[in-house]
Amino acid sequence: MGGPTALAQTTPVIGAEAAARLGAAAEAAVGEAPAAGGEGQAQAAPAAGEPQAAAIAPDDSAGQGDIDATTRAYGAFQRGYYLTAMDLALGRAQLGDPVAQTLVAELFAEGLGVARDMDDAAFWYKQAAEAGDAAAQFKYAIMLLEGKYVPRDSARSAELMTKAADAGNAFAQFNHAQSLVAAKPGPNGIRQALPYFEKSAEQGVADAQYALALIYNNTDGIPEDKRAAARDWLAKAARAGYDTAQLDLAIWLIDGIGGAKDYEQGFRWMQVAAAGGNVVAQNRLAVLYINAIGTRGDPVTAAKWYIVSKRAGYNDRDLDDFYQGLTSEEQKAAIDAANKFTPQ
Repeated sequence: MGGPTALAQTTPVIGAEAAARLGAAAEAAVGEAPAAGGEGQAQAAPAAGEPQAAAIAPDDSAGQGDIDATTRAYGAFQRGYYLTAMDLALGRAQLGDPVAQTLVAELFAEGLGVARDMDDAAFWYKQAAEAGDAAAQFKYAIMLLEGKYVPRDSARSAELMTKAADAGNAFAQFNHAQSLVAAKPGPNGIRQALPYFEKSAEQGVADAQYALALIYNNTDGIPEDKRAAARDWLAKAARAGYDTAQLDLAIWLIDGIGGAKDYEQGFRWMQVAAAGGNVVAQNRLAVLYINAIGTRGDPVTAAKWYIVSKRAGYNDRDLDDFYQGLTSEEQKAAIDAANKFTPQ
């Protein structure tokens, strides 16, 4: 289908199903969150091999006897107390708790509170996956497919990905759907994969939402109510920040695909995609400015976007001719504007 990536790995650190299981109990387990910017604040993962700075949570276990260590570990993790999370989760992981094993694996994989160690991460992902944790099945399936930290095993990867998808992991659902389409190109593969695309899209995976929009709009035999929803799914993917969906939504709105034409909204979505760095959108935005589609005509701004896209490698002879027809003052103004552009 051309849009979605082969492997969607935009999964949150902990799978949605685990978070749902722990829910409010994890919130209660650690009391109030640290003040913004204070110790314990969640941070981006460090470079490979460098442990994440982490705080130890204050001892608030009194009265928490009814909340198990795994739940408290997740609560500490959510608050940014990674050392506490590891301390609470590791013992449970060693006793065979698959949810705790997944948490320990994530802490090692991301270097949160400990030095990043992908061998340890792989070990705990494997333990949790074999015990049936869907988030770990998804992560370990990817490891097996890539063969970077564990020996490559495509068959075992596919088995675990299917199990995770059937258990409700949204990212596994998307990847399993992609695998089904790749194994059976054409309508039969799409029909077999469609339920997985739908489940993943409903859980908010932008790649799946984009794929679903294309399937609903372009596949023969799709029920009309689903076909009518294609643009809505494309808009959801666009609002999630998927730049290819933003570009396509702009085109659909301008051309009247999947619904009525709306030049102004189409222009706005083209702006969003172009500002985010989508080179095709930058080129198309120049055309919209030239032809005053959804906006007032502006040759200098059109030339700015032409220059930005051309610098990125997009060649367009028609826009070359347009640019050559501008005055030297207009060309200079466009170059100055293009020089100031940085993707948002």
